[in-house]
Amino acid sequence: MIRKSAKIKFEEELLVIYKKKVVTVLSLFVLIVLLWGNVFVFAEEGSLLVYSGAGLRKPMDEIAEVFEEKYGIKIQYTYAGSAHNLSQLQLVNEGDIYVPGAMYYYESADEKGLVEMMVDVAYHIPVIAVPAGNPANIQSLEDLTNENVDVILGDEKAAAIGRLSQKLIAKNGLAEPINKNVIAKAATVNELVVYMAMNQADATISWEDNVYGVEDVEIIYIPEEQNLIKTIPVCVLSFSEKKEMAKKFADFVASDEGKNIYKKHGFKPVK
Repeated sequence: MIRKSAKIKFEEELLVIYKKKVVTVLSLFVLIVLLWGNVFVFAEEGSLLVYSGAGLRKPMDEIAEVFEEKYGIKIQYTYAGSAHNLSQLQLVNEGDIYVPGAMYYYESADEKGLVEMMVDVAYHIPVIAVPAGNPANIQSLEDLTNENVDVILGDEKAAAIGRLSQKLIAKNGLAEPINKNVIAKAATVNELVVYMAMNQADATISWEDNVYGVEDVEIIYIPEEQNLIKTIPVCVLSFSEKKEMAKKFADFVASDEGKNIYKKHGFKPVK
């Protein structure tokens, strides 16, 4: 269990794992750079490459199935944190669609000239997520500052929820006391949900849709006046070589049918 008493040991273990993985990651990176151009040679002609936030996987997977059945166009996803995906598409200049978890990443991509068009799809609503039974009796953001409360947050350098969490707690004047209780950070929102389901900490800040229907996790809602609700955009990449297909996909995701799929998975669609 990732608790404060084990925080130093946890960090040391992470450092060892990190060092071991650096060599592997570097080797894989070289291999990917060498082979990247060949990936698309073998991809089917009627397919799109979509960079999507990891927390959007459930609706996006279903959208791909429906879209392919309707139009005969296959969707190939790269799921990762929004910041990671932005760096990746900027590095390789390959792909067709970018679906980050917040408008900030669209704006950043737009400033870099990476996107051509954008449509809004759904809202991303931050909530406090706790393990089933709420053992620390968390009822509000203020409770995340309590003594002996262990908090895990998203990594603000990797995931939209991480960046949002820091802005949210700063807005409410709680950044310093909450960050003192943070025992670990995760690169994706999906990892935060797993931590809560496994009772590895007392609370996290997650998107509502990611903990929607998760049996071992409970939701504590944040009052609207305290909250920072974000919008999920679907962006067509400026370097896409299949822009008409990409625009068709973006329009489908933003259509009533696409928004209903998002709603099915716990999102509030944009009207």
